[in-house]
Amino acid sequence: MAIVNQIKKSGHMGLWDIVMLQVNMYCHINKISVSLLEIECMSLLAVNKESGLTSFCNAACDEDERNNDHELDYEREIFKSPQSVRNAINKLETLDLIQKKGKSKKRVLVNPILEIQSEGNIFVEMKFLRKDDSKEA
Repeated sequence: MAIVNQIKKSGHMGLWDIVMLQVNMYCHINKISVSLLEIECMSLLAVNKESGLTSFCNAACDEDERNNDHELDYEREIFKSPQSVRNAINKLETLDLIQKKGKSKKRVLVNPILEIQSEGNIFVEMKFLRKDDSKEA
């Protein structure tokens, strides 16, 4: 008879943490290598929904380095400058994690394929199994 070591964890998270968990898990499961800063960048974009590129770049950088105001609901100092945010967005777009929309690609959003939930009550349930095929003597 097989023995399974079962782990159950539950808890309460705020919006930022539960969105970061979803982004992190998607990247991990799909073996997509991204940095913590890029995960934070995607999380900020997820909570703000579709955003103007310039506004988002200013919402995600150091307050002293911002070259414009932004109208977004959430901001976080993730990168030093708006250009660093643009560089991260370009990398994430190349990895197909972020999409640019519009005629001149001035709107950004998290790729809907990721199915990141960032509104209302959010319940994340995940189940994974590792099957050990080794035989016991």
